[in-house]
Amino acid sequence: MTLAHLFFGYFFVMILGLALVVVTRRNLIHAVMWMLLMFVHIGGLYLFLNAEFFAVIQIIVYAGAILVMFLFVVLLLKVKIEKQRFINSFQGRAMVVVLILLSFVVAINKLVMGPLGEYTIERIQHQTHIKIIGHVLFNDYAFPFMIVGLILFVPMIAAAALAMKRQKDGSS
Repeated sequence: MTLAHLFFGYFFVMILGLALVVVTRRNLIHAVMWMLLMFVHIGGLYLFLNAEFFAVIQIIVYAGAILVMFLFVVLLLKVKIEKQRFINSFQGRAMVVVLILLSFVVAINKLVMGPLGEYTIERIQHQTHIKIIGHVLFNDYAFPFMIVGLILFVPMIAAAALAMKRQKDGSS
């Protein structure tokens, strides 16, 4: 076992452990703070895998924007904590244990048996991450990329329509 395997194992165990901590917290603010630590570990895993662009995007978008949005939703809506949550029931705990065990099996299987892709470290370093991401995204996955854009565009139009309706109702 090399040092690289130990680092990957550390990130793997910490991300799964922090995800478990996030879903078991009763206080939603605490859950969001643990999620921040999990996002930082995911960014560290990307750095370890020589994907600096993804690491930066992980920190900026998820740890920055998405987490702040979660905090605003929790604080502004004053979400009430239920007495009995799914994770506190026996079925919830059993489901979490099964999912974690399946994650370990899949990760170990990919580590030992995973096929090598066409993008080697040398090729990525030669062409840079951004060029390869752009090539794959806009050539190989152009149609799914457009569908995702359409799926994200529809809620934006709905939010604008709701805001216009509220403004019209409030002014009359």
